[in-house]
Amino acid sequence: MRIRRILAAVIATAALAGLGLTGAATATAATQGAPTYVTPSECKQGGGTADLADNTCKGGTHNGEKID
Repeated sequence: MRIRRILAAVIATAALAGLGLTGAATATAATQGAPTYVTPSECKQGGGTADLADNTCKGGTHNGEKID
């Protein structure tokens, strides 16, 4: 009888942990999917240079981000 209780507790814990990991993975995938865009002025304010030929910000805090 004691083994059944322990086994039930282990299964319940594993199920709850699995749900938590699934939610965290979904949240991480959602935040990584959208590309970020900055304006040329935001690029300059962050210490970078707006490269309009490549439409990217070079240097600073927005390095490598696309310019909109």
